[in-house]
Amino acid sequence: MPKIFSNKSKQLEADIDSYLDRVNTAGLVFLEGIKAYIEGRTDYFERKFKEVSDIESEADAKRREIKQKLYTYMLIPEARGDVLGLLETIDDIVDICEKVLEQISIETPEIPVFLKSDFVKLAELSTQAVEELVKGAQVFFRQVDMVSNYVNKVHFYEHEADDVEEQLKRKAFASDEIVRFSHKVHLRYFAEKIAAVSDVAESVCERLSVYAIKRKI
Repeated sequence: MPKIFSNKSKQLEADIDSYLDRVNTAGLVFLEGIKAYIEGRTDYFERKFKEVSDIESEADAKRREIKQKLYTYMLIPEARGDVLGLLETIDDIVDICEKVLEQISIETPEIPVFLKSDFVKLAELSTQAVEELVKGAQVFFRQVDMVSNYVNKVHFYEHEADDVEEQLKRKAFASDEIVRFSHKVHLRYFAEKIAAVSDVAESVCERLSVYAIKRKI
């Protein structure tokens, strides 16, 4: 299988690794932020929100830098668009992690005790989907035949997140402890937002699958 980069492109490969590391870190910081909010550690949550925002800015700058180098160091010209498209869609992961924490910071949803573990589990599954997506993107550049293994894991975690999301919403709407209907709707909204992180990861991995198939043709 032809190499995707020239032998002189070690710096570009390092830049892409650095970019993907930032995406993975954004997912982990997102999870820590959700846990902190659920546990009532408001100041720590706000620090995690700020950290994700900083990562988002760094990732954007790194992606623009990589884009400029792609046209110099890529060995297979027709693959440039695929690599750029992959990096740009992966950037959606960092964006949504930041946006969810921002919305929580602004709206400060009230999480009942009996739903806290469900929200944490949902965030954990979404983060696991992100981690597997990043691994899949990393092997795309080195061992493209391994991509499908990680894509399958992303699908698994996204499906598990969907199940937890549904259970959480059913508990919220069936509960007598939550008096206001608007409170139930608010909880549903944030369950959907946290689960959307895994949805975006799955959407990106679908594109990654297509790019991997094209590389193997």
